[in-house]
Amino acid sequence: MIDKLLAILISGLSAWGGYILFLRGIPVLSELLDRSLFNGFNFWPLVGAVLGGILGLLFSPWLIQRFWQFTLWIESRLNKIPLSDIMSGALGLTIGLIIANLIGVAFSHLPVVGNILPVVLSIILGYLGINLMVKKREELVGLFTTLPWVGGKERNRDKVTQSNIYQYKILDTSVIIDGRIADICQSGFLEGTLVIPVFVLEELQHIADSSDLLKRNRGRRGLDILNRIQKELGMYVQIDNRDFEDISEVDRKLVKLGQLLKAKIVTNDYNLNKVAELQGVPVLNINELSNAVKPVVLPGEEMVVHIIKDGKEFGQGVAYLDDGTMIVVDGGKKHIGETIGVLVTSVLQTAAGRMIFAKPKALERAL
Repeated sequence: MIDKLLAILISGLSAWGGYILFLRGIPVLSELLDRSLFNGFNFWPLVGAVLGGILGLLFSPWLIQRFWQFTLWIESRLNKIPLSDIMSGALGLTIGLIIANLIGVAFSHLPVVGNILPVVLSIILGYLGINLMVKKREELVGLFTTLPWVGGKERNRDKVTQSNIYQYKILDTSVIIDGRIADICQSGFLEGTLVIPVFVLEELQHIADSSDLLKRNRGRRGLDILNRIQKELGMYVQIDNRDFEDISEVDRKLVKLGQLLKAKIVTNDYNLNKVAELQGVPVLNINELSNAVKPVVLPGEEMVVHIIKDGKEFGQGVAYLDDGTMIVVDGGKKHIGETIGVLVTSVLQTAAGRMIFAKPKALERAL
């Protein structure tokens, strides 16, 4: 239906254009026709209208197709731009055009410059207005929210809460698939706005559609975790549509986005952690958080463990605490499958986590 209306509109405009063209563009033929055939009736504009309508009807399918392609291109571009950027750009363009119009009026009396200057100023100031407002939008929002009459008493009461919302935390793919981020959010230790980049969502979708069963399950679990964070835990979740097409690696895109938003990256990827720190982007590593909240064990403490396998060195046995901490029991190989009391001898902290060394209490008594 819309295509038919567009075809009628194009044909109508073409007919009108042909009418005007033949009416004003062929005065000689009009004069000759007036003198000869139709007793003064100007027939040529009607001919132009008919020809223009026919040409418009013939070319309307091609024009309509190009029109829809152009709208789809515009839509795809706009979908990648955050709404805040669009609103800021529109405001900046409006301000720039208003200033250009005021300056143009002041110079309108000049003979040559008065006609050219308004157009030039509109282009320059409109472009500057868009760029300036997009880059300064966060400062503008902060300035606007500090006004005493914006939000009244309720705004002043919730000032701390609202400021926390704009503390952006960017989640990478690995931390979403890991799943512990949902428990951290539920505990209330993570606040602010969680930013999910569109390229992270695309990577999750690609993993969820993988032919490999393990990858597919991990990808689907990641999508379920995001759904839980957004709907059940009440966190502020924002999808960022910037994709940085000139950058191919996801880790570099995350660092770039962190620099633009002045945000922290939440990850458990050791390499991304180091790269982001080198680029000046703060990182919240949940593995470091996990190690930090593990109970402190001091040499000389006693504990009861279940030996499940032998260790790397001769005679060693290996046990694990409930939080996954490895306990290497010297002389524990002969107790595999048993639950025994051990005495902690030393604790080693590594990048992979905490490792506890111990020996059986019975051995300690024998010594």
